[in-house]
Amino acid sequence: MQKNILITGCSSGIGLDVARGLQADGWRVFATARRNEDVARLAAAGFADALQLDVDDSDSIRAAVATVLARSGGRLEALFNNAGFGQPGAVEDVPRQAMREQFETNLFGAWELLNTVLPVMRAQGEGRVLFNSSVLGFAAMKYRGAYNASKYAMEGLCDTLRLELAGTGIHVCLIEPGPIESRFRPNALQKFLRNIAIDSSAHRESYQHQLLRLKKEGHAAPFTLPGTAVLRQVQKALAARRPAARYRVTFPTHLFWYLKWLLPTRLLDWVLARAA
Repeated sequence: MQKNILITGCSSGIGLDVARGLQADGWRVFATARRNEDVARLAAAGFADALQLDVDDSDSIRAAVATVLARSGGRLEALFNNAGFGQPGAVEDVPRQAMREQFETNLFGAWELLNTVLPVMRAQGEGRVLFNSSVLGFAAMKYRGAYNASKYAMEGLCDTLRLELAGTGIHVCLIEPGPIESRFRPNALQKFLRNIAIDSSAHRESYQHQLLRLKKEGHAAPFTLPGTAVLRQVQKALAARRPAARYRVTFPTHLFWYLKWLLPTRLLDWVLARAA
């Protein structure tokens, strides 16, 4: 029997690459995007079950899940909570509303979508829920405080969910990418320019470097991998009889995971400050 997966944030990058790969593997992929024009592009690209889903909108979440279940005969074997963005800026410069927006998309929307599909997975006695976290979900870097905080919170939520769902047949996994080819930086640049008062900030000189990094064409970080690297870890998480709690992607993620546990905090801070 064909298995069904719902994926958020499929307009580009990781979501699109994972949707393509899983569809090629034989999954029935419900590929979703926030904007209707992106949904139309997904449909034109061969995703027969492309849907509109804005994780910031509770009505949109409920409508999308209802459509998925109506088309799938009431079954949903997997969910990949992938939608998200990064709000750059020093912690002291991020306005309260921008911080709210960061958490609404990266955490609260994923949490609400999970809670909407959990009753279905409980009833069928199985399910895989994957959350797209980040190396910044356990290793903090300068000028990424809002994003760091949202991903740290996601990791805590998933660690708790694993304990609460033990014995249900529903497994929760974190996917932790480092630098991946996507539209993450162009989207982050828009948020930076819109929400951060660069010229009046105590960090304005450092922000010039951040602007160069965000505007740079091509890879802005070493060891950047294509989205298919994330796909491979998603495939492992979906196929494993007993999936791991975390699937790390890219060399920096593996490196900082080990450094976090090996180094004293002061020395780790020194390393992370120079990696930013």
